[in-house]
Amino acid sequence: MEIILIQDMANLGHKDDVVKVRNGYGRNYLIPQGFAILATESAKKMHTENMRQRAHKEQKKRTDALSIAAKLGVVELRIGAKTSTTGKIFGSVNTIQIAEALIEKGFEVDRKNITLSAEAIKEIGSFKATVKIYKDIKAEISFEVYSE
Repeated sequence: MEIILIQDMANLGHKDDVVKVRNGYGRNYLIPQGFAILATESAKKMHTENMRQRAHKEQKKRTDALSIAAKLGVVELRIGAKTSTTGKIFGSVNTIQIAEALIEKGFEVDRKNITLSAEAIKEIGSFKATVKIYKDIKAEISFEVYSE
């Protein structure tokens, strides 16, 4: 069954993507919940016209995201944490603290779009994280965790 997504769905696609799903998943979940519509011939024609009109806006968003990614690539973050005498952090550094540090630098980033390279940061040192800015545009930032 082919459907047109009305909103972004994790592990399925982005808004306005035409995707194939199993009949039961489409009929019983996606369409009744309002996440998708059935991809009939008339719906596909309307979809292509809408996509043609949105192409310009999409290009602008993409160039803005690329410029933000370039700026984020050179940002150095320092995150303070309380540590023991051996250098172990009480607790761990998480995406919330990185998002707050980015907000202080002037970048509005949702914490859900930040992925840490290490599972849990529990000691001082330099680390890397990936920030998802727009659909497939990501920036890698480096940050240092220091003892307060």
